[in-house]
Amino acid sequence: MDYARLRGRIRTYYTTQAAFAKALGISVCTLSQRLNGVTEWTAKEIRKACKLLDIPPEEIPAYFFNEFVEFSQRGECHEHHQHP
Repeated sequence: MDYARLRGRIRTYYTTQAAFAKALGISVCTLSQRLNGVTEWTAKEIRKACKLLDIPPEEIPAYFFNEFVEFSQRGECHEHHQHP
């Protein structure tokens, strides 16, 4: 998953990931694992993050379920998947 948009929102609202992790009630390590695709977000974490970051329900997929797709110079599409 690509969490670039979510990372930007976190910086805007909380400045640091540590401050956001504290507000979310998880460790900085756990937040890092979520943002790097090592572990998945729980439904409870997504709901709370949306409240903390003022993300409307219709925008949840753009922040939490956005696949990173890269186009090669030849125009080929390559999806990047994180494997635990």
